[in-house]
Amino acid sequence: MLALLVALPILAFIAILIGAPARLTAISACVLNLIIGLGSAFCWEQDLWSFSVAVLEKPALHLAFGYMDGMSVVMVALSVIVALAAVLSGEAPKGSEKLYYGSSLLIAAGAIGAFVSTDLFFFYAFHEMALIPTFLMIGMLGRGDRRGVAWKITVYLGLGSLVLLAGLAWLATLSGTFSIPELMENAGDIDPAAQKGIAALLIIGFGTLVSLFPFHSWAAPAYASAPAPTAMLHAGVLKKFGLYGMLRIALPLVPEGLEMWLTPLLVLLLGNILWVGLVTISQKRLDSLLGNSSVMHMGYIFLAIAALIADNGNTLAQPAAIVLLFAHGISIALLFGLADRIERSTGTVDLEKMGGLAKSAPAMAFVFGIAAMASIGLPGLANFSGEVLVFLSAFQDYVPSQGLGPVQITCILAIWGVVISAVYMLRAYRNIFQGPSVKSTENAADLRMVDHIPAVLLIVALLAVGVYPNLILHLL
Repeated sequence: MLALLVALPILAFIAILIGAPARLTAISACVLNLIIGLGSAFCWEQDLWSFSVAVLEKPALHLAFGYMDGMSVVMVALSVIVALAAVLSGEAPKGSEKLYYGSSLLIAAGAIGAFVSTDLFFFYAFHEMALIPTFLMIGMLGRGDRRGVAWKITVYLGLGSLVLLAGLAWLATLSGTFSIPELMENAGDIDPAAQKGIAALLIIGFGTLVSLFPFHSWAAPAYASAPAPTAMLHAGVLKKFGLYGMLRIALPLVPEGLEMWLTPLLVLLLGNILWVGLVTISQKRLDSLLGNSSVMHMGYIFLAIAALIADNGNTLAQPAAIVLLFAHGISIALLFGLADRIERSTGTVDLEKMGGLAKSAPAMAFVFGIAAMASIGLPGLANFSGEVLVFLSAFQDYVPSQGLGPVQITCILAIWGVVISAVYMLRAYRNIFQGPSVKSTENAADLRMVDHIPAVLLIVALLAVGVYPNLILHLL
């Protein structure tokens, strides 16, 4: 059944290439995937979700899919929700429908394939497959200096992927297998000296793909230039591959190596939260603000990972990372979808050229307000649940008499990021929707019925996990 989740978007892509209606085919495939993906959460431990086909004997490579634990289930749920919202959002340029919807399907297929692969080679290969349509969408259908941006992210993510490949190949060579379950069985057998080198490669490789400071400068321009579905899928889903990889591969297999790099990692994640947060405040365009905001919030998830590195018995850290990872994926997808709709309605995303949009587009103002509040961390929405768990995980087993440790000090500094988020999101909301109407907003169109469907889908996910985070925590 998991093979079907990966195959459906690919088969739909092929159908589009040979003449099937692009939008209808993409929506149909994503609806089926949503039903299967969310349905799997109720029976994910059954054998029917396992799939394996031998591809090569020496070295032994298997196209193998499976739910190794509830973390994979959450990632699939995130992928199918955002994929459907993405193909329902935005408008394909005339004559480019095949590229527009076909690329979105391939990005979704690659992300799902990476999250359910139980073979290290295909875990890596599916992510790389998803990057190709990402580059094409930005380079061919993007905005602004789209070709320059496409080349920039190709270089950044290409180099990051090569570093990651070196680390994964080193792991497979030492362990003698590409099977992730077999790697887990032999966890702890790798020499600490080798662990340090592998951990460095994995932090740089996965970190570049996640936009960890200072390997982050590709992300904001890419999202600002990308068409709406690409920004939603990459920022909301595909970028989470690096975080998933840290939790799935790096932490179980090279824990001692990661511990040796804990202090530099704490410094880097503060760079994401504080430095990039201040950069976000200075942005004058909504698309650039959201791109930098996405980079900033990766620091919180890395904080939970750092708490787990510092204490592998920390029972809050991994659930915290997964809840916030899901919450951020949903909220940033909603924000990028709305940013595209605002640009189509007003002709601009320049914050200083807008105002009073709530008068002509009250539904858009309401939905954007929910998305903005989620990003800030308003109680009752999923991001709040994730951020609170992250901060609590940093202080689990804290003994006051022993003083503050590096993780606790980092957490205290990171809390200022909540203030920074409130500043830039509330300022953006005020500039766009409040005050007197201007020429670009006085006759702007509100959300149409077709725009309400992806918005409601994503808002329901934010509210469900925000009000009842055990929906995810029970899976973990």
